[in-house]
Amino acid sequence: MAFPLHRQTLAQRVAASIAEQIAEGALRQGDKLPSLREYTRLHGHSKNTVITAYEYLAAEGLIEARHGKGFFVCAPPENDDDTGPEPPPYARALDTIWMMRQQFVREPGHSHLGEGFPPVEWLMDMRLDKFSRQVVRSGVATLFRYGDRLGNINLRQQLVRKLAGYGISTTTAQIATTFGANHGMDLVIRRFVKPGDPVLVESPGYYPLFGKLQLQGARMLPVTRQVDGPDTEQLARLLAREKPRLFFMQSAGHNPTGTDLSTAKAERILALARRHNLIVVENDAMADFKLSSCTKLAALDQLKRTLYIGSFSKPVSAALRVGFVAGDEGLVSELADVKMLLHTSSAEYSERLVNIILREGHYLRHLARLQKRLREATERGLAVLDELGAEVFHRPDQSLYVWARFPGIDDANELTRHCLDKGVMLAPGSIFSVDRTKIVPWTRLNVAYLDDPAFRAALLDGL
Repeated sequence: MAFPLHRQTLAQRVAASIAEQIAEGALRQGDKLPSLREYTRLHGHSKNTVITAYEYLAAEGLIEARHGKGFFVCAPPENDDDTGPEPPPYARALDTIWMMRQQFVREPGHSHLGEGFPPVEWLMDMRLDKFSRQVVRSGVATLFRYGDRLGNINLRQQLVRKLAGYGISTTTAQIATTFGANHGMDLVIRRFVKPGDPVLVESPGYYPLFGKLQLQGARMLPVTRQVDGPDTEQLARLLAREKPRLFFMQSAGHNPTGTDLSTAKAERILALARRHNLIVVENDAMADFKLSSCTKLAALDQLKRTLYIGSFSKPVSAALRVGFVAGDEGLVSELADVKMLLHTSSAEYSERLVNIILREGHYLRHLARLQKRLREATERGLAVLDELGAEVFHRPDQSLYVWARFPGIDDANELTRHCLDKGVMLAPGSIFSVDRTKIVPWTRLNVAYLDDPAFRAALLDGL
């Protein structure tokens, strides 16, 4: 869809952007576009601008309106040049970007089984307003300056104690704060990965990580996630053949399967890491939702060949954007330098707030309540799936996620589109696969929303 660039209206620019996503495959035939209201809220445009943009696309035959259902992508225009240049990294990451946009839309009355966060009411007892007042009372003058490159020293001292509870011995010099777990992974990628480098990832695995690696131009090597952790035989073959430097994986509460790493698998992974000079990046963003006794690579390895990433986004608040990375002192210092180059410093206000939260005994009581709610929701959710005849990949005692497939459903993308029309958002298995063209029958479900009647009605209507 070509308009003269210097004379484009805002509606034409919106239409051209969507048309580009269709042409590059980020939006595929049959995909539903955001509603007019969703699009205006996501991008800040007026409703009339979005209406006009959709009309341009419909006139070009790129999308079609379905009465009472919304706008859907038609077949993309044919490209006779199949040997054209490879799309740029941003284009390759658009699938992930699009899914992340949908994950963050909060439409009133919709069911959010595909959401990656616990319900807000599970976190409300944190009383952030009370802790914020304590931040202001404890040295307000420093809140007007940049924070330390490694992060707030008091928070890092709290993190040393927190990691000790997992059996991980650290010092404050071995910890750098981040703007959440995703930022921690981004710093590692920026430091270690060049375009074309092989990088090991789990599949199914954490799809925002896939987008980051695509953006960097990395070559992802998928390692199948099994019930007790990654397939170590497959891992060994890839290490011998490809000689990658990094392996990104999760130990406890794996996203999307809800599985936990076994000690035997952990020891095998660390033995391979030592043999092949591999750094294992352990994303443990779900640590506070699981028992502290869960196996952690960093505890077995004591941060010799591991980088441990944690976050307070899910157990406290995503709005605070506070996480951390722990590892070898030299590596952590390098990551802090990358952080300083990209962001100048840490989020001093948020980090001081999290420090106050951690030093209060209230936080431990909050985690006890959070885990109790999770155990109850997991039990209820598995009962719902049993009633619906679903096959469950793993039946955890407590996990925010379960990985399931439903009878008669071979392609979870079709189920997702069907449920979205009914006001129910799912996270189809294909987005957690390195190969997005692969047909996957599995779906990630958030146990907090599994007993929603809207989901049951939508699913039964589709089976």
